[in-house]
Amino acid sequence: MQRLGKMVYQSPREKTVLDWIRDRGDKTLRLNYDLDENSLVFDLGGYQGQWTSDIFSMYCSTIHVFEPVVEFADAIERRFCRNEKISVHRFGLSNETGVMQISVDRDSSSLYKAGNDIRPARFVRAVDFMQERQVRTIDLMKINIEGGEYDLLEHLIECALVESIRSIQVQFHDFVPDAEKRMASIQQELEKTHTLSYRYPFVWEGWRLR
Repeated sequence: MQRLGKMVYQSPREKTVLDWIRDRGDKTLRLNYDLDENSLVFDLGGYQGQWTSDIFSMYCSTIHVFEPVVEFADAIERRFCRNEKISVHRFGLSNETGVMQISVDRDSSSLYKAGNDIRPARFVRAVDFMQERQVRTIDLMKINIEGGEYDLLEHLIECALVESIRSIQVQFHDFVPDAEKRMASIQQELEKTHTLSYRYPFVWEGWRLR
């Protein structure tokens, strides 16, 4: 945000963030879903587990948390070690299985950023995980994986797995090459199976299965 004399200039991105804060999106839109104790929730990009904690406290759903940074995953597991309905996986879901180099920087840890703390991290192809676990329906999938959302969502769409996800909340990131083009393509595909619930571009958006 730049201050010009007595005028304050807001970039489109800054305005979107302020709109999100004004609307209390983190306390409302990201948490208000039609869930209960029988629902299945996937938290992709668990970090410290706060969103999982909030969702569980509201709905007592079964939750799978995916976190490829091992120290973060270990902390989440300690946090929920007495909760049998929360499972922590020390890997991320992606479009392919393998070990990749991740830049570790708190909640901005990413495969797509340079940094001083680079570590190997494990990823599992989403379709393989779901088939192995016989997952047929996911009631809510939260995706905040710092650039990995493009490969993952393209994979879920290509394999038609997206049709088994009743609600999706995703944060798109603009530092990935061709981010706007890929985001628009994914949104166009999602419109075939889902209805847009809310959109704050490059902040958060939500989709609900038709």
